[in-house]
Amino acid sequence: MKNFLFPLPPSSKAYSLFLLALRVIFGILLMRHGIEKFYNYTSLCFTFPDPIGYGKDLALIFVVFAELCCSLAFIFGVLYRLCMIPMIIVMATAFFYIHGGSVANGELAFSYLLLFILMYIAGPGRYSVDAIISYHLNKHEDDDEF
Repeated sequence: MKNFLFPLPPSSKAYSLFLLALRVIFGILLMRHGIEKFYNYTSLCFTFPDPIGYGKDLALIFVVFAELCCSLAFIFGVLYRLCMIPMIIVMATAFFYIHGGSVANGELAFSYLLLFILMYIAGPGRYSVDAIISYHLNKHEDDDEF
């Protein structure tokens, strides 16, 4: 009952499993959008919005990179916070530029944006490639001190 009423510390096993589940579920969901854009690249090149003004091709390539490559890194927790920056930029652009900042029109983009910002703050948890690398780097630093 105590664990139900009081939050677990961020380093707990349950908390890290929760973060892992969120990474896998939402990473796969976003990756599905990236795969769809990747396979329809030639037809989307003509109709894809260009919010920054660098060209539709470059905008589409950036979105496919964010939704496909960064989602894969997000799932495994590889360069976690770095890979989330393009994902947050794409969702912020989709919500504010494409949907005009309207939750009624851009509910999915808003949901992803909010989730990715919160996940950026929370970190990948201990079940991630970044945590494994960090553990080994810290282990070697401790060995060097003696």
